[in-house]
Amino acid sequence: MSKVTINIEKCKGCGLCSNACPKKILRLGEKTNVVGYNFAECVDESKCIACGFCYTICPDVAITITEK
Repeated sequence: MSKVTINIEKCKGCGLCSNACPKKILRLGEKTNVVGYNFAECVDESKCIACGFCYTICPDVAITITEK
C-alpha cells in the first residue's frame, strides 16, 4: 500500500496530478490554502498504485509518494 502526501501550501491547484492519475483518486478540493488556491487531495489512498505520475507531473513538487 502506498501513501500520497500533498503539501497543500505548495500546491497551486493546476489539476495536472488529477489528470495524470490512472486510478483517478486525486482531485481538486473545495478548501483553499493560505494563498487562496484550491489544493489537490487524495480521495482513496487505498487505491494508489505508486505509479509516480502525479509526483512526476507536479510543477511545484508538492507531491510525495511513500510505500508502506
